[in-house]
Amino acid sequence: MDFNSESVKKVISKYKFRDVAIEELQKVSRLHPDMKLISGIYTSSDSFQKDLLKLVGNIPVRYQGCAYNLPILLWLLDSFPFTPPICFLRPTSSMLIREGKHVDSKGRIHLPGLHNWDHPKSSVNGLLAEMIAKFEEEPPLGTKSSAQGDDPNNLLAYVSNLTINEGGNQLDQEVKISVIGGGDLGIAAVLSIMAKGCVDKLVLIDMPEISTKGGTMDLEIFSLPRVEVSKDLSASAGSKVVVITANAWSDEQSYLSLVQTNVDMYRGIIPRLAQLSPKAVLLIASQPVDIMTHVAWRQSHLLPTQVIGMGCNLDSERLSHIINISLVANSTGKQAWVIGELSENKVALWGNMGPGTDQLQAFTPVSNSTKPLMDRALEMLKGRGQRSWSVGLSVADIIHSIVADKKKIHSVTTLAEGWGGIGSKVFLSLPCILGENGSTRLPGVSLGSEDEMKLRESVACQVNLFMQLRL
Repeated sequence: MDFNSESVKKVISKYKFRDVAIEELQKVSRLHPDMKLISGIYTSSDSFQKDLLKLVGNIPVRYQGCAYNLPILLWLLDSFPFTPPICFLRPTSSMLIREGKHVDSKGRIHLPGLHNWDHPKSSVNGLLAEMIAKFEEEPPLGTKSSAQGDDPNNLLAYVSNLTINEGGNQLDQEVKISVIGGGDLGIAAVLSIMAKGCVDKLVLIDMPEISTKGGTMDLEIFSLPRVEVSKDLSASAGSKVVVITANAWSDEQSYLSLVQTNVDMYRGIIPRLAQLSPKAVLLIASQPVDIMTHVAWRQSHLLPTQVIGMGCNLDSERLSHIINISLVANSTGKQAWVIGELSENKVALWGNMGPGTDQLQAFTPVSNSTKPLMDRALEMLKGRGQRSWSVGLSVADIIHSIVADKKKIHSVTTLAEGWGGIGSKVFLSLPCILGENGSTRLPGVSLGSEDEMKLRESVACQVNLFMQLRL
């Protein structure tokens, strides 16, 4: 691996964590000496271009007794190694991509290790080992039929460097969103999404078995362009994002019984929705959102990157607005985040922005010096309720980041296992980058003892409740 070429030295000098990045790449070089480090221009789906480094090479995979070399490419963002690489296969003209659980139709690689990336616990060497193990179970590349009977070892060998456009041909595809549930929140979500102008077609599904105490009659009377009202789940087929706003209602008085009613409702719709739109992102707005997002992930069998909840996105945006507009004079740059459970146990963080930019550099816990400001802002936040129209606006904000591949950071409900030492499979609201392939969770943060205790209490309560539910 050549660290001394002028092009590599020029690009890596601009990396936020240059020394740590070089140390990580040296470890890769020791285990994978044939992996090449080169510079290139990374092009995102919105045509944004940036000079970045990329690792190019082959990984050895054995399948049915034969050895294959799979060509891969790893783009390293300028915050590497604290953000995960963007990984692709590099098929030749003689190969075809086998779309599956860990590879999409454009060759982008999706693995649990990428979603749960948390340096220094996570490393490129560990990621490559996981890649090899997964691809030995389910090979991601095949060869096109050929009369010459080409040797697969030759076909899967080194290929010429490709320019990868992460967005692919997304602009040529219809962007379809489905909203499940015709109550007040469902209607508010529909109006907010259409006002955002980021979709080609929206389907609102209000099924009789989903008692939402609302209705779609007014939308059927005053029809909106590009909005279809249906009572059949099959109308959601091929959606980019499926939003579930439905809440089942029960005469039972206990909290556990109310949650179980929602779980029972989900059992009847989530597997079918995942089957109809296997590439979709499921966005959960049913309550309690942390539990119901976990339930949806279990029942859908989708990747954790594809199942997120509304979480604390609305609270995070409100908190930053309160701090910048109401509490700090002439400030527009302070970014605050609310994480954890959507309850009294939620925790606030600061986001440190780069000088003169809107790029996040790191998260920091609330310190003694900033605690009075944050406590005052949180107290003001308590007066704002979670009304249907405000949650609907938050739904539209999240969907826009996904379908437009904005790579914007949101505090959304996601699988929290591995974040900050959390050892249980629970779902909490954490900072995630949202784009066309779903969510990428950002690394954990060392919290103060009080905030750490809040998260631990949330984890314990969720584990206890989940054990009592019948999935």
